[in-house]
Amino acid sequence: MSMFLDTAKIQVKAGNGGDGMVAFRREKYVPNGGPWGGDGGRGGNVVFVVDEGLRTLMDFRYNRHFKAQSGEKGMTKGMHGRGAEDLIVRVPQGTTVRDAETGKVLTDLVENGQEFIVARGGRGGRGNIRFATPKNPAPEISENGEPGQERELLLELKVLADVGLVGFPSVGKSTLLSVITAAKPKIGAYHFTTIVPNLGMVRTHSGESFAVADLPGLIEGASQGVGLGTQFLRHIERTRVILHVIDMSASEGRDPYEDYLAINKELESYNLRLMERPQIIVANKMDMPDSSENLKIFKEKLSANYDEFAELPQIFPISSLTKQGLATLLDATAELLDKTPEFLLYDESEMEEEAYYGFDEEAPAFEISRDDDATWVLSGDKLEKLFNMTNFDRDEAVMKFARQLRGMGVDEALRARGAKDGDLVRIGKFEFEFVD
Repeated sequence: MSMFLDTAKIQVKAGNGGDGMVAFRREKYVPNGGPWGGDGGRGGNVVFVVDEGLRTLMDFRYNRHFKAQSGEKGMTKGMHGRGAEDLIVRVPQGTTVRDAETGKVLTDLVENGQEFIVARGGRGGRGNIRFATPKNPAPEISENGEPGQERELLLELKVLADVGLVGFPSVGKSTLLSVITAAKPKIGAYHFTTIVPNLGMVRTHSGESFAVADLPGLIEGASQGVGLGTQFLRHIERTRVILHVIDMSASEGRDPYEDYLAINKELESYNLRLMERPQIIVANKMDMPDSSENLKIFKEKLSANYDEFAELPQIFPISSLTKQGLATLLDATAELLDKTPEFLLYDESEMEEEAYYGFDEEAPAFEISRDDDATWVLSGDKLEKLFNMTNFDRDEAVMKFARQLRGMGVDEALRARGAKDGDLVRIGKFEFEFVD
């Protein structure tokens, strides 16, 4: 089994807020006592932190559930409960986080130490000391803690590299990487020797340095999942320059120019924006017979079929085996990198809008539906939040919740829908009778 994992689906659950407390003073010299219950503590957030020491998402193969601690309950003497510590989850550089339900990108984590809160903890419930008024100086009301955010996430790792090596299997990408860097990729005389991305650092004679990724070989149909398919293609999205490696010896009976067209077609089919990245054509295996003649034919076909107003890509004949032409290739790559900007991976339509954790004034406060057993079902974020934060062990809290429902217009809406006295109404798993 490969120890490289670049996708994962996980569940995260932030901590619930601690419940507020109902308590009263019992001091000898304090007349009439009074409320003394403190607030609950805040629930812990689930926070992703980039760790440059991680290289894969393998840790998420075996641990798919992450739950932060809940806040402590409020205490007597007006003391607040302790807030829970955030749950820190370390992820590798280049991790994209998506909401599994909407498919929207929450964040793209690329810098070491970068943090992002993927699930926010609930606030603590208020204790009865918060509800004291001149009319009700000794309230028996407290709130339950707010539930923490819970969501399913899709993690996708796209390797961080300045330059990506693309090309058909067995064109010499791994050999080239092993020669120009200290990386030790697996090299063999068969297709798909490379089944995971390999990274290496290049340092040119002029002192420039950049990261190169040798990515698994493409075949026709890769953008639809053929061969290693999209397992490869996602990793090229972060690169700024593409080195298109072509076997000029045609040792496998393929035409070098047709190879060039086929690979570009797959890149374009996967993501049209990949064609924005500048390419350098690397004519490899020039130490083999017929390579020079094939390169001449390749240049003629490229010139004949290229837009006359477009700039032809640079072509560098090399031999990874004899190290012919490598210095020139690396200097040209470094020069191209210097003048190539970063490419945005996602546009605004793919990104989730900045989260708003209050109530949306334009959203309906509640919805009414009817179950198969004729029970009226109430739902909606605002209503369910009020329900979850109500302490039903206290009569005053229950009456307060009833007043809140009435103020939201629930009674009138049920009556308008045809609810009659004695009908059952359900919120979550809680049922009560409708009183007209």
